[in-house]
Amino acid sequence: MALGKTVKKKVKNKTKQLVNSKYMLKSMTVASFLESTIVPIPLEAVMVPLMQARRDSLWKIALVATLGCVIGAVFGYALGYYLFDLAGEWVIETFFSEAQFDNVKQHMQEQGFWFVITLGIAPIPFQVAMLAAGATHYSLALFLLATIIARSLRYFGLAIVVYYAGDKAEQLIKRYKMKAVIAITLTVLLLWWISNLL
Repeated sequence: MALGKTVKKKVKNKTKQLVNSKYMLKSMTVASFLESTIVPIPLEAVMVPLMQARRDSLWKIALVATLGCVIGAVFGYALGYYLFDLAGEWVIETFFSEAQFDNVKQHMQEQGFWFVITLGIAPIPFQVAMLAAGATHYSLALFLLATIIARSLRYFGLAIVVYYAGDKAEQLIKRYKMKAVIAITLTVLLLWWISNLL
């Protein structure tokens, strides 16, 4: 509990420093890259307060967050593609079990595009999708397209909420985040199911 409070305090302090920093957009890109690769902590904790404080840069923040994630996705894909035999065991032990990863790889091979979109929206570490896509040699172009769609929905969705709700955005997102994630995930799953029928 104390650790959670400490992390929250550090995030708030960093966000305050970012608000007036000339490196704000670059820092957000780096933070997004780190979140999608090695730090499985939701970026929303920094993004939403920053968007509320810097509404003049609202859409730029969403854009650079998406860009940082896409760069991270390429890095994670390459790790899975070229180095999975070397680093794969450590990654599996760090993020999930071997059985879970085998299940993810199977989904990746069968329905890669929709699977990546679902993982990009759902509150699941995105490292799973990146490594599985690389390890199964899934099409890089389709993987990146799915990543861009999923993360744009997530980050620009936050920007839209801040644009319309202003200072109440953080409270609204906390209250309805899970419902929104479930609704979007179900929509993606429905589209996935429809695509299988066509």
